[in-house]
Amino acid sequence: RYLLEQDFPGMRIGPEPTTDSFIAVMYGDSEGNIPGNALVVDPKKPFRKLSRFGNAFLNRFMCSQLPNQVLKSISIIDSPGILSGEKQRISRGYDFCQVLQWFAERVDRIILLFDAHKLDISDEFSEAIKSFRGQDDKIRVVLNKADQVDTQQLMRVYGALMWSLGKVINTPEVLRVYIGSFWSHPLRNTENRRLFEAEAQDLFKDIQSLPQKAAVRKLNDLIKRARLAKVHAYIISYLKKEMPSVFGKENKKKELINRLPEIYIQLQREYHISAGDFPEVKKMQELLETCDFTKFHSLKPKLIEAVDNMLATKIASLMSLIRQEESNMPTEMVHGGAFDGTMAGPFGQGYGEGAKEGADEDEWVVAKDKPAYDEIFYTLSPINGKISGINAKKEMVTSKLPNSVLGKIWKLADCDGDGMLDEEEFALAKHLIKIKLDGYELPGTLPSHLVPPSHRKPFQTAE
Repeated sequence: RYLLEQDFPGMRIGPEPTTDSFIAVMYGDSEGNIPGNALVVDPKKPFRKLSRFGNAFLNRFMCSQLPNQVLKSISIIDSPGILSGEKQRISRGYDFCQVLQWFAERVDRIILLFDAHKLDISDEFSEAIKSFRGQDDKIRVVLNKADQVDTQQLMRVYGALMWSLGKVINTPEVLRVYIGSFWSHPLRNTENRRLFEAEAQDLFKDIQSLPQKAAVRKLNDLIKRARLAKVHAYIISYLKKEMPSVFGKENKKKELINRLPEIYIQLQREYHISAGDFPEVKKMQELLETCDFTKFHSLKPKLIEAVDNMLATKIASLMSLIRQEESNMPTEMVHGGAFDGTMAGPFGQGYGEGAKEGADEDEWVVAKDKPAYDEIFYTLSPINGKISGINAKKEMVTSKLPNSVLGKIWKLADCDGDGMLDEEEFALAKHLIKIKLDGYELPGTLPSHLVPPSHRKPFQTAE
């Protein structure tokens, strides 16, 4: 709702888990709903494989279409609210985690939403997060309603959230958490306003970059599936080879299923396969229970060779084609809704702050602090109105900024490149040091509004 800046059909928002359906929010010329059963038979939609989850799921699945500019670039899957406590015991009637896993394998980004007042991870939420295993690079976390608590509480809330997530998501790196208040109501606590704005911008940039990376991600998924298919072939052919031709088939089958972890280790050594390429042991054992091992196929080395050839050569040429196509096409970004609001006029990120301060003022922004800078300038022994690099360095290093940063400031401030600073250039250097000490980034090149007045080129009037 926050990203689209408009309601969509089937939407209900409230403090309790209000959404009891999976809603695919997609672009359409007119507003409307498509129910689940009709959706999975539509050849133009990518949901045909979901029919295997049955009617219990399809009655809780729908597509919501509306003509919103954001949806021209991305589609959003709104999942049901996570249940906790007593509600968990009431079965949904379909395998919720399996459905989540199906979507997780196919989407570009997974966003987990947390409330600053309700940080506990219920059993169902824990199971849901576990179903995203193997898709950790897609997960981002949003800590919403952060304006409802003050800075001290927010620090504790963030710490508690990271602790809770650490127990559920077993990854060595820390998850990226975006903190903010993602709705259009006034902030309750405004002391962290700048933090919320910066976090929202980071989240927007992350989502806006998705269309550009979509082709590479699909290729990445293809490689993943090819490697997994190859490993499956090794496992299946091994089980087939071990089966007796006449008697004791059932006993042998049970023995092989129990020995699966050992078989994995044996295949890893024999074919030099990484342990991370093998499917999960428990899940594989469950699936093998219902299979007839005698009907499995033997290993076909030619097919394995074809997969290896594809991974070694074909994928590389595909990658270069994708890069070539990307460089020839305009950069695709997500537009519309909340994505455009943050760029409007003086409310764009960083407007009037740091190096952008004074951009829309007639007077040189450094002038207000120049008298104080001039006092320092005249203590540094200027000759013919300029101070040498050595003398400038003595003053600039008192900021305790590293030489790499001071070197960049010198390059920006020495407008005429003569290796010395006049009083305006020195004032500019001090201003840039102040910008950096205030926590802002330095510009790559000096913006026109920061160029000292005496170094500005006069406008040529047409005769």
